Amino acid sequence: MRAITVRDRESGVTGLTLEDLPHPHAAENDVIVRVHAAGFTRGELDWPATWSDRAGRDRTPSVPGHEVSGVVTELGYGTSGLTVGQRVFGPTDWARDGSLAEYVAVEARNLAPLPADIDHTVAAALPISGLTAWQGLFDHARLTAGQTVLVHGAAGAVGSIAVQLAHEVGAHVIGTGRDADRSTVLDLGAHAFLDLEADRWEDAGQVDVVFDVIGGDILDRSAALVRPGGTLVTIAQPPTVRPDEGRALFFVVEPDRACLAELARRLRDGRLRVRVGAVRPLAEAADAFASKERVPGRTIIRVAED
Repeated sequence: MRAITVRDRESGVTGLTLEDLPHPHAAENDVIVRVHAAGFTRGELDWPATWSDRAGRDRTPSVPGHEVSGVVTELGYGTSGLTVGQRVFGPTDWARDGSLAEYVAVEARNLAPLPADIDHTVAAALPISGLTAWQGLFDHARLTAGQTVLVHGAAGAVGSIAVQLAHEVGAHVIGTGRDADRSTVLDLGAHAFLDLEADRWEDAGQVDVVFDVIGGDILDRSAALVRPGGTLVTIAQPPTVRPDEGRALFFVVEPDRACLAELARRLRDGRLRVRVGAVRPLAEAADAFASKERVPGRTIIRVAED
């Protein structure tokens, strides 16, 4: 099969190449998915799991990309809950080869059925961003109706979904970002927008939840915004500054089939929009990975037609 691979950590994105690899093996409780569309995160080449498995062994050449939408072609021993020929989507394992390939082996529990009326390119943009937004807001911050949440990076992949989910649950949503993103964030359902570069966003008042995707100084300054009993939740880095009378936590997204199904239902109902920017073929995946162009929405790799 054809796949995008990387062999040398020092070369970074310039080391990404399209080559032939053996067809993946379906281990126990795995499925093999014929990839129709794949999502990737540009920071993947900095992740330790890109270069070594859970036992610390070198696993190069590595295939990046950890969001997949496609069709099940094979079941591993003991696999249940999915069938051959079924459309599925979800995240792939961090420490195994990813989705920038024609086929990928995935633990069945990572995947959820994909309704026939959701395009693979849209589904491939949803797993990590959607699960991260859901888990940050509801599992970790326990956001409820009537509370106020401030979402940093509200026009980004995670932030844009967090804004929509928080709005739907009945929270008052404040989004932050660049001024150019103001209309986008308000259109997604935010009640207010703050320009991180021009506005004194610390003067916005205290909030029940801060959802941070940026880290650094933005994360540190956000601790003062959390009212007593509130939560500062971040996916960027462990917090070093904490609210005086609240919680601060860092988390890494986890697979969740039931949550993926909830997100898919919202897509079908029109309650959730996923921002897909460019769609490029597998042969152009290395260029897409290396691109520094700021494209509104996710860049998705189309590997096969539905």
